[in-house]
Amino acid sequence: MTEQKTPPVVLVDGSSYLFRAYHALPPLTTSKDHPTGAIKGVISMIRRLEQDFPGSKMVVVFDAKGKTFRHEMYEEYKANRPPMPDDLACQIQPIHEIVKAMGLPLLTVSGVEADDVIGTLANEATSKGIDVVVSTGDKDMAQLVSDHVTLINTMTETRMNRDGVVEKFGVTPEQIIDYLALVGDKVDNIPGVNKCGPKTAVKWLESYKDLDTLIEHSGEIKGKIGEYLREATETLPLSRELATIRTDVDLDFGLEDLELRQQDDDKLLELFREYELRSWIAELENDAASSHSDNGPDQQKTADIEKRYSVITDQGELDQWVKRLKAADLFAFDTETTSLRYMDAEVVGVSFAIEPGEAAYVPLGHDYMGAPEQLDRDTVLKQLKPLLEDPKLAKLGQNLKYDKNVLANHDINLEGIAEDTMLESYVLNSVATRHDMDSLAMQYLGEKTITFESIAGKGAKQLSFNQIELEKAGPYAAEDADITLRLHHALRPMLADTGKLASVYETIDLPLVPVLSRMEQRGTLINASVLRKHSQELAERMAELEQEAHEVAGETFNLGSPKQLQAIFYDKMGLPVIKKTPKGAPSTAEPVLQELAHDHELPRLILEHRSLSKLKSTYTDTLPELINHRTGRVHTSYHQAVTATGRLSSSEPNLQNIPIRSEEGRRIRQAFIAPEGYKLVAADYSQIELRIMAHLSGDKGLLTAFEKGEDIHKATAAEVFGVSVDGVSGDQRRSAKAINFGLIYGMSAFGLSRQLDVSRKVAQQYIDRYFERYPGVLKYMDNIRKQAHDDGFVETLFGRRLYLPEINARNKQMQQAAERTAINAPMQGTAADIIKRAMIEVEDWLLREHGDEARMTMQVHDELILEVKESALEKIRSGLESRMSAAAELDVPLLVEAGAGDNWDEAH
Repeated sequence: MTEQKTPPVVLVDGSSYLFRAYHALPPLTTSKDHPTGAIKGVISMIRRLEQDFPGSKMVVVFDAKGKTFRHEMYEEYKANRPPMPDDLACQIQPIHEIVKAMGLPLLTVSGVEADDVIGTLANEATSKGIDVVVSTGDKDMAQLVSDHVTLINTMTETRMNRDGVVEKFGVTPEQIIDYLALVGDKVDNIPGVNKCGPKTAVKWLESYKDLDTLIEHSGEIKGKIGEYLREATETLPLSRELATIRTDVDLDFGLEDLELRQQDDDKLLELFREYELRSWIAELENDAASSHSDNGPDQQKTADIEKRYSVITDQGELDQWVKRLKAADLFAFDTETTSLRYMDAEVVGVSFAIEPGEAAYVPLGHDYMGAPEQLDRDTVLKQLKPLLEDPKLAKLGQNLKYDKNVLANHDINLEGIAEDTMLESYVLNSVATRHDMDSLAMQYLGEKTITFESIAGKGAKQLSFNQIELEKAGPYAAEDADITLRLHHALRPMLADTGKLASVYETIDLPLVPVLSRMEQRGTLINASVLRKHSQELAERMAELEQEAHEVAGETFNLGSPKQLQAIFYDKMGLPVIKKTPKGAPSTAEPVLQELAHDHELPRLILEHRSLSKLKSTYTDTLPELINHRTGRVHTSYHQAVTATGRLSSSEPNLQNIPIRSEEGRRIRQAFIAPEGYKLVAADYSQIELRIMAHLSGDKGLLTAFEKGEDIHKATAAEVFGVSVDGVSGDQRRSAKAINFGLIYGMSAFGLSRQLDVSRKVAQQYIDRYFERYPGVLKYMDNIRKQAHDDGFVETLFGRRLYLPEINARNKQMQQAAERTAINAPMQGTAADIIKRAMIEVEDWLLREHGDEARMTMQVHDELILEVKESALEKIRSGLESRMSAAAELDVPLLVEAGAGDNWDEAH
């Protein structure tokens, strides 16, 4: 297990704290009458952040002197602000000097505000998958909050995530800009709407969702406030622009360039003495003294919590540990490796823990210059092989599937996988936290772990584990095993105490680990030449589409440039503006293009070009590069702890996203082939979520239709359109299919009207008629919504839980989204549980009875794909269908359809 989580980037809004610190503290001065209140306040907060986020990259941003682009946009911007008091202005330079001496990057960028620099850096970090903490006291920053960006006010010790924004303001982060534009700001001189306070702004945005829609419907707002709104419609776009934090400032540096420097203790001491910051002077002097002692702060901390970690380079010591491991009821086990890619990774070392606080690391492959002598890797692995392969010796790990795959590279078949903390956390609450070790240690143990980056470095210069010095690698690797053991002791009782979650973990998710591991190691065969030919044809078709688009537009342009598309769509061609970006520009996002494509040729061409480009870059160009040099196959990674509902996901390649319905998507499936003498068999559950809906709702009409083996879409069409089943037209069946699937995803009349291209009134009539004919479905939906509001979660048929943190949110939009999830999650989650149960049963059957005739190689959505010897095709297909059908007992038959062919498309 080498899964690592990057610590969050901490962006400090220095300017927002200046005034707050100045007013919060008494007017402190030195003996020479130099003011120090703001210095002490701001630096205290930065020091506190350093303590709270060890290992995080921290950047401090201040406003630069002079005017910004907002002053050019609006001369009166901040005109009402009084000049900065002299006794505050003279503290800015000392603060800057102290921050620099602390080794922190300090930024002031002319022409923009600190907010814009922070917004841009936050955007860069999240685009790279790194979480962000913005330390600020500025309410405007709430617009930056997302799943990956949190605000923290170090003065008030409050944090604000998405729910916090809604709780504080009554609107979502996406609505904050419009909220600020409506309310205005007297200090910054943003006009807003006269007499419009926060409550009015919230009410309007709840009703109309965004500013553009509100302006369009301003005539509907009654009374004096409606007049004020209509008066402000000309200036509201400006107010919005002024309130919008830029996330695209053209900086001549990025996060990678803002490396923390070594703290300059001498300079810091000089500054602390100059401004008479006595407690910090004493602290620095004490630190300098203690650094010369044998027992530094880190060692002291380790001693306080009684961690006993050892690095084993002696055979006798290893023998003692092996003896203890054999006698243990359960032991934590972890590998350190050369790569995150399991097919290429080699073991660098292994770690163990049996008792909390005590762990050992056995280094086997550290080969940096000057590395101490270590035990021979092959000899140690040979010694550990019987222990690791013994199914009766119970092992515990964090993501043990990875370790099982890596050990297979050394001819060790890891057995006895008894517990996995990643899965314990995931089953306990799939949405409470990420399920990597660092996050779990903080969430459930309140402990900050040693991060991989803190010992290996970052970016291009990051070391692989074999290059890391044993002095650093040992404590890190031993801690992995220790934390895993302690997490298990915390999580397992919680599973046992929560509904049927222990059963879900023990009978579904945990037994699936070795099944997925074997599938990953087997891989799947890809015909690279088919893909290369397809790639060439896609490139040719994309060039044709580009030419057609240029002809329709009457000029050449870059199809991937939103700015150029905006100019052609809206300025030149006058297409209707359906939606705007947060900055007020007409949107060219995919949902907008899909709507425009109904009536206009150019958006249709752009959409087709985008679709082909995505297929080319994601699959036809990339899949051949993923073929493993050793096996000649592609080996995907299945992820058990990613989706909220229990479904598996996959990466490198992502099998779940290959289009099914398009001709181009089917051609990609044609490149997944059977080896010589074999066929691919693809077995798919038919309409499984609708069948689960029939079971959960107990609706007599749906149950009867499935029991009779009727075409469910035709049966629904007959009910909704009032015709006989034989009289259902193709269009009516397609509409009924949209209704069937739309309603189990909580689709509204508005959504259905868009999909069927009918009026909202007609769509509502279809829905009403559906519920009249299938009243059990309506009753189920009403009940599940109520249960979700009461309990805060919903469950699958087998007891897996999905918690819904936003089900009782004050914001109606968020609440309604959670209600839609509440309706669908039991079906989607039950479908996921069923196919997992089927995979466990099918794998066991194949290994017991048909090991040399068939092997499971892929799982995609509700489908299993096997490689089957041609001579065994019919018996395997029959056995596969019967076992998949028996994976759950529902009140309707579980229908499975299995096809066979030379490639996946033929078999599907």
